[in-house]
Formats: sequence, structure tokens, C-alpha cells
Amino acid sequence: MNIKAVGRTTAAIGVIVIVIIAAVGIYFMNQPSQSSTSSTMTSASAAPQTLVIDDSTWPAGDLNQLNSVYELPWPNWLAMTVYQPLVAVNATAQYGEGNIQLLPGLANFTISPDSTTYTFTLRPGVSFSNGDPFNAYQVWMEEYGFYYLSGNSTTWLESYDVFNMTPVKFGPATIALINQTGLINPGQQALQIMTNSSWPIYVTSPNQIVFHLKAPFAFLLTTLVGFDGLMFDTQFVLNHGGFGTPTTFNTYFNRNPIPGTGPYVVTNVSPGAYVQFTQNPNYWGSSLSAADVAANPILDPGHVKNVVVYYKPDDLSRYTDLSTGAAQIATIQFSNWNLITTNPQYAYLTMPAWSGKTQELGLNTHLYPTNITDVRLAIVHAINYTDLALKAYGNELYSWVGPEYGMWKEYYNLGGFAPYSYNLTLAKQYLAEANVTNMPTFLFRVVSSCDVCLNTAQVIQNDLSQLGINVNIQVLTFAAYLSPLGSFSTNVANAAQIGQLTFPSGGIEWAPATLTAADNWITFTSGSSLWGNVATYSNPIVQKCDDALTSSADATYIQSACTAAQAQIYKDAPYAWIGIPALYSPSGGSVVWKKGVIHGFVEDPLWTGDSDTAIFNTVTFGP
Repeated sequence: MNIKAVGRTTAAIGVIVIVIIAAVGIYFMNQPSQSSTSSTMTSASAAPQTLVIDDSTWPAGDLNQLNSVYELPWPNWLAMTVYQPLVAVNATAQYGEGNIQLLPGLANFTISPDSTTYTFTLRPGVSFSNGDPFNAYQVWMEEYGFYYLSGNSTTWLESYDVFNMTPVKFGPATIALINQTGLINPGQQALQIMTNSSWPIYVTSPNQIVFHLKAPFAFLLTTLVGFDGLMFDTQFVLNHGGFGTPTTFNTYFNRNPIPGTGPYVVTNVSPGAYVQFTQNPNYWGSSLSAADVAANPILDPGHVKNVVVYYKPDDLSRYTDLSTGAAQIATIQFSNWNLITTNPQYAYLTMPAWSGKTQELGLNTHLYPTNITDVRLAIVHAINYTDLALKAYGNELYSWVGPEYGMWKEYYNLGGFAPYSYNLTLAKQYLAEANVTNMPTFLFRVVSSCDVCLNTAQVIQNDLSQLGINVNIQVLTFAAYLSPLGSFSTNVANAAQIGQLTFPSGGIEWAPATLTAADNWITFTSGSSLWGNVATYSNPIVQKCDDALTSSADATYIQSACTAAQAQIYKDAPYAWIGIPALYSPSGGSVVWKKGVIHGFVEDPLWTGDSDTAIFNTVTFGP
């Protein structure tokens, strides 16, 4: 299968279809279970002055986009609405297990025949909301800023080791030198650094920048759909204290968001309560035609002047707001889900069985006794997955075999393994073979204010008690849950704090940080993972697959390496692959609205990996 990329020209942003080697699909159109809506942009009808959205989670990482190097903030309410991507995906094309259609976001792109050189030509006339120009120097500084904040890791781009960083000498001295003249009209010394083509990312003109890879990587464009591809004003960063350090990011931007190029600006922040947005009066895309917006909805100027996104951890409060009209869109969890499914006035989002939103349980391979393979095999067969689906997911759970998800069908479940099955007799046999004579109480940390998190943990706690394993469930705030987590090496060092059993997101379902076939492999199974490898799992056979996904465009070669890796993972059982949740909300339930009030909207292209609610500049109103 192929990626179809729209907008590849050499002179201007146009509409041309090209082929890049990879097998992909996309799902993020409105697919409500109770009614059919469309994310096609139409003229707004009966639009309120203020759109109100209730969410269940305050963003981890606050509003600081510097945290993007570690796949935060999450949920990022500013994604697409304030911060726009270099590369976009078509939100209105009919999805399927086939093709992602790539579009110009803030840049047009060309690709060399060997898939190692990507040239981005920036849209003309784009500026940040504060008036600073969007230029190639700004892009350059953002990407190398992420490299610096990662501690100059070669895997700074979302754990992908795709650049030769050896020639790069970037740190405080370089930042200070460039800051002398700034990024609007950089001086000669700064230009010499930014145009140095021995570095993997370099500027060729104020409106063009090149990304040169050390080996073919078919997924670079889809890597830039979110997080490290979302553009912000790095001149503003320099003017307000800079990036900080790799150990202490500049926290000024936690509650003082960096300007973006998008159709909305942040006008008020009440920490832990709400963020208020207003339409950007200087939005570069305000003059886009209806046809332009219909072809690329994330560029929509918006259909309402003001937007407020509230953090309301209490599910009943969110439901009350929705039912009374105080909120037009709300996340409703399982504790009140029957109030949605029994009332035909509501619509909600659902997922296909091959989506990227997954639930997996990490079994800590660096902590006793889950460092014993037979103990892990006992656990994955002691979980009653059918009972778990019913009690924690409202029976809205598809089975799967990780780490890949089904959209990337060329790389999914290579070898055709059956999902781990509930078999208590087999589980007891494995545990007996492990010969554990001093079984400790397991630590199982989960996130508070998340129905599905605690429900899942309680089912697993009960299942493991049948093996004589006691489990202590520790309920934490999202920030407290995240505190010991980080890269593979960080997780190894903090194994005791993380516990024997852990979810990558505390029980909030995982979604990919990038639209690539490599994302889950590297996230969950690589020694180079910057985030998500909570099983602290690494194996040379598996690492060969991880490396192949980021160093080759040869699907046959990748499949060969990953087939062996899939067999190794299945045998080692570092994760219990719980399932693919059918409902949209990452904390159980889904995003809900009233029919006749909301006409349609576009959702996060990363299946809640970036944002967990409507991309609100695309919300239209009416029947």
C-alpha cells in the first residue's frame, strides 16, 4: 500500500498526488455511534458567541510546547488551533485500511529519490499571532531547540534515530550567538550556522529548510503531523528567557503560551481550571476560500469568536453542563455513560478496530519478580480479557496483538499470533515454573479521575489474586503518576518507583505520538525510547526491527526483521495487550455532543495522542 501525499510541487503549494513507500491508513473523521455526522466544513448556523468544551484531564506539561520533545503537553488543547503543523493530513477524505493523504500544512515538501532528503518550502505570508514572521530560521531553531532539550540525544525526534548529529555543536553558546541578532533578520555569524549543510537540518533561504536523513525513513512527513512538527515562535522563546536547560525547561511558558500561527490565541489561563481562546485577528488564513478550507480543514479560521476549554474532573459535572447547554461538547465517562446511550439526542465518537488508540499493561522487566519471563507469562494468561472488556470498557474493546496496531497492516502481528488468552490453569503452571518463593505485593499505579483506569486495575487485581499475587493499587494525579517516568534509561533507574505493573499513561489509553508504523515499536520495545517503554524492555532481536523501521524504505526487509521481533515479544511477554478501545475518550467513554447543536468537527489525527477533544476551529453548528 502507499502513502498519498498531496501538495508536492517545486515552486508553489499545489495539489499533486505522489507515492512514498509505506503502508498506512487514517481515521479521525466524525464517526458517532448514535448518528452520522460529517466533518466537512459548512457555513456555521446558530453558532454561539462562545464554544464551551469540558474535558476530564488538565494538560500534563501545562501549556508549554517545549515539552513536545517528550510528547507533552497532553492533552494539547492548543494543537492545530494555536500551533499548526508543517505537514497536515486530509481530515475529510474517506478513511480506510489503505492510505494517508498528506497535505501542505505550513509548508510544501519535496522528497529526494532515495528518501533521505526532504525539502520544505514555507507558505508565504504566514506570521505568528504576535506579528513575528514565520520563516525557516524559526523552524531551524525549534528543531535544534528540541535536540538541545533532549540532552543532545540522537533520538530527539520522538525517539527516532534518523539524523547524523555528529557534526552538530548546538547548545547555550550557539543559542546566545543567534540571539544577538535574532531570528527575524539573523546576522552573518548566525546565518553561517543555520545554513551549514553538514548539519542534518539546514536553511537554504528564509523560506526553505532541508531535513537530511542518514538513511531512508519513509515516515518523516507523518512524524511532523504533531508534536515536533507543530510550529511556535522561537523568537518569542528567546525574548522570554530561552529554552532553559535539558533538566529544567523554561517554565515561563507553562501558563504563558508561546505564540503560534493558528486561527486562535490564548487570552486567559486559570491553572487547573480552564483556558480561554479568542480568534486570532491577524490569522494568515482568514482569507482562505471555502474550497481551500474544505480541502484542508485544520486551516479553518473558526466559526465562533471565543472558545473556553474547562478542566472538570467530575464526570457528573461535565454531563450536567452538556445536558443543560452550559457546554456544547464534553467528555463523558463510564459512570454516566448510560445517560448518553439511552438518550437519542446525543451523538458520540467511536474508533475502528485498527485504530492507534490502544491499552497495554507493562510488566516491569527490571523489577522482581516481573523480571522473570515465566511470571510475566503467568500474568498475561491470568487476565480475564472478556470480563475486563465488560467491566472496564462497557464491552467496547477489540482484541489485538501488539506492539503494532492494525492500520499498518503490512507490519501488524507478523506471524499471525493469537491474542493472549485467559487460561488460569496455564497461568498457574507458568507461575509454578517460575519458582517464586517470596512473592511480594505488586505496586500498580493508576491515574485518578479516570473511570477506565481504576476499573481496569481492579479487574486485574482480582484476576491476579487467583494466582496468590496481591496487588496494591496506588491512585495518583496525572502529574504524580508521570514523575518517575521518562526515557528507557530513566525507567530502568526508577523501576522500583514505577512498580511491577504499569500503564504507559496511568490507565488512560495510549495513542501514538506520530503517524508512523515505527511509533509503537520504538515506544514500547526500544532501548532508545524517550517515552512509553514502561516495561523497560529491550532485546537485540526486537531492536533490529526498531532500527529497520527508521533506516530503510524496503518493506520486505522491515517485515523480515519485525517478524522475528514479533515472535520474540510474544515469547517474552513484556506487555499484556489488553485491547483497542472502541470509544474515543482516552479515559473511558467518549466525546459527546447534542445533535442539532453541533454539526461536525475534525478530531486529533493522532487518535487522541496529541489532543483528546474536538479541533475546535473546525467545529460547525446546526443540524
